[in-house]
Formats: sequence, structure tokens, C-alpha cells
Amino acid sequence: MAQNFMFKTETKRLLDMMINSIYTHKEIFLRELISNASDAIDKRHYLSLTDTSLQADYQILIEASKEHRTLTITDNGIGMTLEELQNNLGTIAKSGSKEFIEQIKDDQNKDAVDIIGQFGVGFYSAFMVAKEVLVFTKSPKENKAYLFKSEGLESYTIEETDYNDYGTKIVLILRDNDDDNNYDEYLDEYKIKELVRKYSDYVRYPIKTWVTKFVPSEEKDENGESKETEEVVLDTINSMIPIWKKAKKDVTEEELNEFYKQKFMDWQDPLLTLFTSVEGNVTYNALVFVPKKAPFDLNNERYEKGIQLYTKGVFILDKCKELVPDYLRFIKGLVDSSDLSLNISREMLQDDRTLQRIASNLEKKILSEFTKTLKNNREKYEEFFKTYGINLKYGLYENFGSKKEELKDLILFNTMNEDKPVTLKEYVEHMKENQKAIYFASGQNKEAVLNLPQVDAIKKQGYDLLILTDYVDEFMLQVLKEYDGKEFKSISQGDLDLLSEEESKEVDKIKEDNKDLIADIKAALPEVKEVVLSKRLTDSPVCLRAGDNLSFEMEKVLNAQQNGNGTMKAERILEINPNHDVFKKMEELYKNDKASITEIAKVLYNQALLLEGMPLDNPKEFADLVTKLLVK
Repeated sequence: MAQNFMFKTETKRLLDMMINSIYTHKEIFLRELISNASDAIDKRHYLSLTDTSLQADYQILIEASKEHRTLTITDNGIGMTLEELQNNLGTIAKSGSKEFIEQIKDDQNKDAVDIIGQFGVGFYSAFMVAKEVLVFTKSPKENKAYLFKSEGLESYTIEETDYNDYGTKIVLILRDNDDDNNYDEYLDEYKIKELVRKYSDYVRYPIKTWVTKFVPSEEKDENGESKETEEVVLDTINSMIPIWKKAKKDVTEEELNEFYKQKFMDWQDPLLTLFTSVEGNVTYNALVFVPKKAPFDLNNERYEKGIQLYTKGVFILDKCKELVPDYLRFIKGLVDSSDLSLNISREMLQDDRTLQRIASNLEKKILSEFTKTLKNNREKYEEFFKTYGINLKYGLYENFGSKKEELKDLILFNTMNEDKPVTLKEYVEHMKENQKAIYFASGQNKEAVLNLPQVDAIKKQGYDLLILTDYVDEFMLQVLKEYDGKEFKSISQGDLDLLSEEESKEVDKIKEDNKDLIADIKAALPEVKEVVLSKRLTDSPVCLRAGDNLSFEMEKVLNAQQNGNGTMKAERILEINPNHDVFKKMEELYKNDKASITEIAKVLYNQALLLEGMPLDNPKEFADLVTKLLVK
């Protein structure tokens, strides 16, 4: 005879909350019931270590009946006694799992048990899709079997039944379809397989269901080949052992590549793969991939970073953003850890300290893999850096350079003298003995940089030059400040200090002799902060130098960030080559035709702007002045 009970934690209000508020998606119910079934099998397996009569071929069976609109999940786990049934299902937020773990925590066989869930609310997720739930269960601790029934309201009934097998069978009588929900889809073979593979593919016991297959028959077709007949067979639909739980030596590169392509829907093999298992203060398995091609929207602010998160083989989150720093947003992969503290829905983390430790450790592992690739497979690393280098540069620049020590040796630079990119370490190793700084120049590309007049002095000394073409480069070097005791120095800012003491004194003498000429040139050019005789030019007549506060490249970047409406402006300093014929001509003209100095000064300033790749303030005026000088 059935006995009627009230739920111990009372009220329909609380049960409604458990059913309707905890879980984000209704489909999660199957994950929860499978996880509970896996827990029950774990408990039976543990007891079978000392009681061989409990040993069995463990499995979880899912059966759908479209005629009766029922979905049944059966396991041959430990089952429940009457008391356990009342305690575990009659009390919300209580399962036997947590108590079971407490009981065996000092047992030497405790590692044989891998309990997935400990919250006791997973069962109630069934009421998101079911209008009534029946639970048949029998435990080896009791001779009787029981049937639990509930419609998920205030009460439930328990009665004895003739269920013969140890374990539990849960029958869900599905809700009626409505405008917002099609509950019938959970009875479809494809949907069951989809949800198992999404959430429970790596539960370590076989999950079976009835599937339709085409099998060869004895009947032949007109070509003499066996015809195929359609049969419904019981088949295992989960993988059970995740590839990342296997020993690394037992997994081939081809298997990893195939797993990546299927899992992350890419048609190309990954560029790099990290397969790691960590035990210690934090325990996790990780499988991380670098795609060969970056997503088109990788650097869009709406791009969702993150890698998949599993706990004990059960899928929890698709994109766990806390596991990936922003500069590694291109990473694909997954982490599986048994150490995570999840909330009762298992959809969010209760405490992220463990996650932070995993993230920090994983980041170090990834950077170590990059370093290893740079050392052992330079061609592959260069391919990687060409695609994702700008992300590493951002990582070095962000957060006031907090990652600069970890990243500085992973950055590659194009240079004036080398055909292939080099690291800062390689640049410093090849520096001339008397070279005091690491010189760099910014431009749209290498050709544009090499056309800068300031490059002449570097070439003359036989030094190499870092060529910066990404808009983050200068900001990155500002954060670095120096490398191996060598400061970074722009060839377009400050004093390059390349002349000998004698050469420097000679320029100072020419400056003193022509101070009036220089003052008049400055008077003709209110746009510039200063006019000086250059100590950096050798072949070119003139160049433009930025003040110390802001470089020309940073001016462009900062204004571009404001859609071209920015007001940032670097100080302009016009440098004139005192040894060039143009300056000598100006010296002669200044004695007899001072008025022409203004026109020549404006032409030289506009010429310097063009060489720097900057727009002219007044193109028509420049064209008129050039024409006038040509016809003189």
C-alpha cells in the first residue's frame, strides 16, 4: 500500500525554485540523472571490492517510448533502501553522495570511487520536463524494492514493488507540449544521442540506448552485393574514456588532430597542441590547441574567449573565460578537474580560487610550450607568431607590463639587416661591441621605415634596427623600457648619440655660426617647436623629430582610436643636415636674399612631413613653392 509523505524541506515554493530557477537550460536534466546513475554505480563498485557478489557489468540504459511519452533511465548501481529513498529524494538538497564520501575518506580504497555530484538536487531537474516521475529502486542492503512517485508538488508516495534488480529505474512522464516547449524532442533518438555526447560523453560507464542501424542482410541486390536492412539495436552512445584521460604515450598525433577537428569544428589540423596532466596542489587534465587560422572576429570586443570545462568527465561550461587570459583568447581546448567547487546546478563555480590556480598553472604550461616550439621548431613558431603575435604583444603591454618577464623572449621583430624575424635576445647577441642601445623605428612596413632619413646614421654605424609595424609595438617597448641592460631608443626621438666627440663639436660650431639663420627658419615655421642642426643625418637634407612626450606613431594610433577626431599631437622638431648642400646653399642665400629663406624653410618642412608619412598641412602651398623655386 502506498504511503503519502510531505517533502521534508516543505512547501511547493521551495520545490518550484529547485525545479525552475536553478538550471539555465531544461536539457540539463539528462546530464543530472546520468550523473546520479554514475554515482550509484560508483558506490556499488566500491562495495564490490570487498563483496564480490555485488560485481556486475555496469551500465546506464536510456529508453524512450513515444507511444507512452516516457523517458526511462536505468542503472545497475547501489539502489536505495526505504530510509535512503526518504532521505535522498524526500529531502531537497540532500543526496547520499556527500555522506558516502565522508564515510570512506580514510579508506585505502577511496580512489576507486569517483562521485560526480554531491548536492542532491540533480534529481529534481527531472521535473523541468516531466509532469510525473516514478523511481523504482532496490538496494542490496534490503530485501524489498520500492517505488517512489511524485508530480513535483508538495508531496510524494512510496510503496513496495516487485522490482527485481539492484539499482534504480527512473521513469519520466513528459509534460504536454506548449507554445514554448516541445518536450517530445527528448524522445527522439538523435536528441538523446546529442545530449549524451554533449554533457555525458565521458562518464566512465557505458550509456546505452536503442538506435537505428543499417546492417548487411543475406539478400543480394542486382549487383550481387548484400542489401542493408534497418534494425533497432541496443548500442553504447558515449565514449567513456576521454582522450585527455589516456596516457600521453598511448595517444597519437593523428588522434589528437582528429579529436580537435571534430570537437571544435575545424577542417584543418591545429598548429600547436598541448596535452598535459597536473597533480599536486591542484589536479587537472588539459588538452589545448592553437588553431592554424585565427577566427575572423578574434580581436573583436564581442568575441567570446574561453575553453571548455569538465569535472570528472562531465561537461560543465562551453566557454570558461576565467581559464584563459585575454592575450591567449585564441586558445581552443578543455580542462577537466575534480577539484572544482561548483554551485548546485553545476553550471557555475562557487569558489574560483581553485579555478584561478588552474588558470595560472595552465598559462605557464602554454607559454612553456611556446618557448619549446620557438627553440625546437622555429619555422612553426614563426607561422604561429605571424598569426597570433599581436596577441602576445598585447599580453606584454596590458596591466602595466605584469607579464613582460614571461613574454619578452617570445616576441619576434623584423629588422633592417635580417631577412627573418629575430627575438630581442638574438638582436642583443648580434649587437656591435660599441652599440649602446637597441634602436627601433616605426612605419607602415619595412620599406617605409628604410626610406626614413634617420636610418642613414644607423646604417653608417653598421647597427641593426628593429622595425615596428604593429600599432601596439611602441607601447609595448615603453612598458619593457630595456632588455638585458640595453635601453630602447627611437631613431625619430631624442639624441641618438652616434657622433664622435669631434664630430659633435663641429656641428655645435656650425650651429653657433648660423644661429641667426636657424632663428629665422624657426620664425618661418610656427608649426615646429624647434629647429636644430642634426647629429643623426648623413645623406638626407632634413628630417622631422618628435619631442620626448609623444612619438609620431603614437600620435597616429591615439587619434585613430578616436575615429580620426583625436587632438593628440606630437611636438615637431625640424632637423637640418649641416653637411648637406641644401644647408650650404641656405647659408649663401642668407647673406644676400633673406626673404627666400622662408620659402625654402617651408619646402623643407613639408618634405620632412612626406618622408615621415604624414599629411601636409597645406598641399597647394607646397606645390606652389616648389614650382616657384623650379623656375627661379
